[in-house]
Amino acid sequence: MRILITGAQGQLGRALQEVLQHEHDLLPLSRQEGDITDPRFIAQAAAWKPDLIINAAAWTDVDGAEREPDAAFAVNAWGAQNVALAARAADAALVHVSTNEVFPGRPGVFYHEFDEPGPVNTYARSKWAGERMVRALWPRHYIVRTAWVFFHGGSNFITKIIAAADKFGRLRVVADEFGNPTYALDLATAIVRLITTDHYGTYHFTNAGYCSRYEYARAILERAGRDHVPIIPIQHHQWKRLATPPRHAVLRNTLGPRLGITLRPWQDALDAFFQREREA
Repeated sequence: MRILITGAQGQLGRALQEVLQHEHDLLPLSRQEGDITDPRFIAQAAAWKPDLIINAAAWTDVDGAEREPDAAFAVNAWGAQNVALAARAADAALVHVSTNEVFPGRPGVFYHEFDEPGPVNTYARSKWAGERMVRALWPRHYIVRTAWVFFHGGSNFITKIIAAADKFGRLRVVADEFGNPTYALDLATAIVRLITTDHYGTYHFTNAGYCSRYEYARAILERAGRDHVPIIPIQHHQWKRLATPPRHAVLRNTLGPRLGITLRPWQDALDAFFQREREA
């Protein structure tokens, strides 16, 4: 299969290449090689005649989206429109990656694939707009929502927690924001299985289970050999941010298992992450 991957240098983009490279003909594009905010991307992508396009490109700086809303919408909404038009021009299937943050995150609520979104910040609104673009323009799509993605290299919650622990010797971490930690390698593997089904639609793919940011940080420090570092649990309003994150945007993976696609518990995924880090 000929597969074009946008956002190839990101966490998921790199994980996708790792799991796809041995059995498929890949065209991984960085932003410099394929800018999805440029309408010329449509002809560029279609000319390669892909069988599948995976849109892993995104503006993911949640607080930055509040400062630069036009830039966030350019990538997450306008860019998604261009990718959907490229898939249509190439008659290719499309995987579009979205986020748990399209939901309002009401405490105690767990969100299924058919629940109504209600984004509460600029980043989330831009991602929800992107989903609507894809649905409107090209029926052969898989929309995959995920959350709290981590992978090797680059910046993510794991690297930030370890760096802060080493720098300050103690941490303050929000205890009333909940989500699903997701290993990019497991997410990529689930996507690879999904694209063989031709069962188009919207899916939630996260590692099983959920936790608070505080619980996640404790688990990270334990596995990083830093469980002596004290962590003070705080409430969300005690951590000042430009954006208002959803407090309980916890995804339920209800449709994937109907196709035989499940992901292991996030704690096991975190173990695998640190095992690979040690081996490296």
